[in-house]
Amino acid sequence: MKLESLPNPIILQNFTTESGALYNSLPLSFALFGLSLHTAPIVLVNHALTGNAQVTGENGWWNDLIGEGKTIDTNKYSVLAFNVPGNGNDSFSIENYKDFTARDIARIFLKGIEILKIEQLYAIIGGSVGGGIAWEMLALEPNITKHLIPIATDWKSTDWMIANCFLQEQILNNSSKPIEDARIHAMLCYRSPESFKEKFQRTINQDLLIFNIESWLAHHGDKLQKRYQLASYKLMNQLLKTIDITRNGEDFQTLMSKTKADIHIIGIDSDLFFTPKENRETFQELKKFKDNVFYSEINSVHGHDAFLIEYKQLDNLLAAIF
Repeated sequence: MKLESLPNPIILQNFTTESGALYNSLPLSFALFGLSLHTAPIVLVNHALTGNAQVTGENGWWNDLIGEGKTIDTNKYSVLAFNVPGNGNDSFSIENYKDFTARDIARIFLKGIEILKIEQLYAIIGGSVGGGIAWEMLALEPNITKHLIPIATDWKSTDWMIANCFLQEQILNNSSKPIEDARIHAMLCYRSPESFKEKFQRTINQDLLIFNIESWLAHHGDKLQKRYQLASYKLMNQLLKTIDITRNGEDFQTLMSKTKADIHIIGIDSDLFFTPKENRETFQELKKFKDNVFYSEINSVHGHDAFLIEYKQLDNLLAAIF
């Protein structure tokens, strides 16, 4: 199927969220890379909080991993990525962000896959909230993919994660510079104390006469404010807070016993957000009733963001799957 013949965005009619909110029409835009749909194995890539469907190419945020001759080789695979509706990549925006959970986005993505006539994916891969949505997709449709590759994420948001998302929400709703201030706080969760120490060494910015760590954080806040919408931030933060495949339903073992998919969990040893301890516990839990589950870890000082930084390690961990 050639890209030109596909409806983009796909318009979902009368979508009701788990909380009961009805959306008469929801646009689901997507991007396709590599080989034409239905001519090769299909890899679905789920973007993280401030990401989008442009996973490779000129503005691709995962160029080091996806592309011609890369780990996920666009000469061998069809690579599909959806934009989370309301992520700011089209004119559509969601004001009532509390209408949605991570599971709603998983349902929307599954609907998109159905409309594109995809019966099974080769792999679903995603980092952070994108990986959480991937877990939710597998819980809803156990046969949707051969490989699940959740990176720097888990099947549920922990109390620590929920607490940080709550603080993010407070900042987004109450600050006079909401995007900048929320981003500054978020960067403390995305990196680690060791990462900051290695990068800044308590040095001073001589022009501004402030610490370099301060000018770096201010720069990140300013940069995001220029390209990101407040409504999108609130929505994506809400999704991060609501990852939980067992919400209002069956327990973890019951849900995950239904899938034959290989599950490759990739943790980061310095992740403050989705801690490696939680990832290892998930792995041990799965091992009790499932053989084809694997755990590996990225070693990095950079914390949660290492999944966007440590490409060589990721390449080594993913090479066998792709």
